Amino acid sequence: MNKVALITGATRGIGRAISIGLAKKGYNIVVAGKSTKNDPNLPGSIYSVADEIRQAGVRALPFKLDVRDEENVKKMYVQVREEFGRLDVVVNNAGALDWESIEDTSMKKYDLINDINCRGSFMVSKFGIPLMLESGGGHIITMSPPLAQNIAELKTLKNKIAYMISKWGMTFGALGIAEEYSEKGIAVNTLWPMTAIESYAVKNNNLGDERIWRKQDIMVDVVNHIVDENPNKFTGNQLVDELYLRKKGVTDFSKYQCITGSEPPPLRSLL
Repeated sequence: MNKVALITGATRGIGRAISIGLAKKGYNIVVAGKSTKNDPNLPGSIYSVADEIRQAGVRALPFKLDVRDEENVKKMYVQVREEFGRLDVVVNNAGALDWESIEDTSMKKYDLINDINCRGSFMVSKFGIPLMLESGGGHIITMSPPLAQNIAELKTLKNKIAYMISKWGMTFGALGIAEEYSEKGIAVNTLWPMTAIESYAVKNNNLGDERIWRKQDIMVDVVNHIVDENPNKFTGNQLVDELYLRKKGVTDFSKYQCITGSEPPPLRSLL
């Protein structure tokens, strides 16, 4: 029986790439996202990605998901149980990105960012755990940054306080769940890119151009490795894509360059 992976924010960008990558690896995929129609200005929908996934010879379940809505999240897992009867991987990829000074951040925007990022990833993990336990365990991967290790790293908080509270909240949540389920076969790890990754998010937030971006393939390769790890041993890690792949023996990262010969700088240097 094929294993099952659920990816939030799967209609485009990194979420879409990870979904297709896991499909090629033999996973049936739950394509969870908000978009149900292709927009000329923002292509991609749960149905178009599901069609791409089926081309890999596996099954796909498109589901219109609002990670802020508890009943919607619960309904999703009811459908996952009915359609597949198991759950092996959850990738918390859905996210809201908004960088503003504290004076320019409305409380409505603050609540939106934290509801999608921190609360949303907590809820998607929480309600997926029972089915994952019934399936013998698995992996939860949360797309959030490592916690700051020094004062210099805290400087990246400037003009993005609400966003970083939500993203580090995701990391705290993941580490807590990892501890709670460390002896129950569910591994929980966070993942963050070393450099900016080509996506609508970086384009819309003016994070440079292709010269300083990497392809989404690097995140796909990392996730494909993580799901092969022993969940009883590999948990509670705050992973950075390049550092993790180097431990796996990868030394040449030029294949991930968007423009050949142009090596992107660390993401922190852009913040």
